[in-house]
Amino acid sequence: MSHHEKLIKKIMERDRKIILSDASKKPIFKEQFNAELSSKKTPKIIADFTEYSPLHKGHLHCMMQAKGAFPDALFVAVVPGPTERSGRGLPYIMTRHARARSAIAVGADVVIEGPPMGIMGSGQYSICLAKMFKALDADIIPRGYQPVEGFDLIMERITMGHAVAPRPYKMVDLKTREILLEGKLQEDNYVIASLSKSLKKIGFDFKDKFFFVKRIKGVSGTLIRKSILDNNLDLAKDMLPPETIEVLREEIENNNAPLHNIRSEELILETVNETSRDELFNISLLNETTTNDIINNRPFRSMEDVMKSISQGFSTHHKSRVLSSLEAKVNKETISKYIENYPSLIRVLNYKDKHVLQEFKNRIPHRRLQIWQ
Repeated sequence: MSHHEKLIKKIMERDRKIILSDASKKPIFKEQFNAELSSKKTPKIIADFTEYSPLHKGHLHCMMQAKGAFPDALFVAVVPGPTERSGRGLPYIMTRHARARSAIAVGADVVIEGPPMGIMGSGQYSICLAKMFKALDADIIPRGYQPVEGFDLIMERITMGHAVAPRPYKMVDLKTREILLEGKLQEDNYVIASLSKSLKKIGFDFKDKFFFVKRIKGVSGTLIRKSILDNNLDLAKDMLPPETIEVLREEIENNNAPLHNIRSEELILETVNETSRDELFNISLLNETTTNDIINNRPFRSMEDVMKSISQGFSTHHKSRVLSSLEAKVNKETISKYIENYPSLIRVLNYKDKHVLQEFKNRIPHRRLQIWQ
């Protein structure tokens, strides 16, 4: 087993305990707080949700646009947390602590841990994200968008506080029931609409809170990942801030990156070969067809064989996400409880300085914070 595989296994086993613990705890509120302190003028919060895998100039542009428009606000980045797997079910390039470090280096004030994207359905982590924004009492929500015909109307309705719901081949204003757009949305734009629906569902008023930033051109995630895999960061130097390159180099030198093609084969094979049928079926994202195929085709000797037993889903990334669920081995009931109690507390991964951290604490005095290193 390689060093990277050992690191991933260690992270997975630790993060599974974190998820189980968070699922068992109701949200932690401070029962008492200094009323005089809470009445003082505190900064607004810009709450951004971004994977930063890695943080590129597109991310930086969105951050700087928001900070420039609201210079007195705290920029709080919500970085996906436990299991280190993306919404596509793919491993991140660096750990969340390294990604948080790069965010602080380019200008974020506070970085907090977000939900475990890779082992949830897209709607589930959208709800978690919405609940985090509510917990933060976010004032500004910056989102990068792709300019396409018809999307201006969707942004206008969201600015008005209307939820816009993705429906099969159309986008619908849930307040007026109008069809705003025929067809599908690109991924960035889809996330914006889906988030508006989730925010409305949990009762968070987002009127005038979204801050839309047009995506810049010339940034290719595929080329960035290739340059990192080839250990030739010069290929991507025009797409990455120097701070990100520095963090990447440090992580690579310390043998903690790149991780985006690394899974714990040992954990996956242990799950598919040794878990009972009922336990398998109860793992998050597994359906009956996949469960039966795993039972009928085991024992497995490689992840490639496991992939063949995972049924196709509606999403092109379904198989990767199921593989992540097999790796994490978190059951559906735990995920349900995790979402119900999310965020049980707010974990701070990194922050600019002690003064900023205190300002952040003053801004949300009713919530329990944990500095997690």
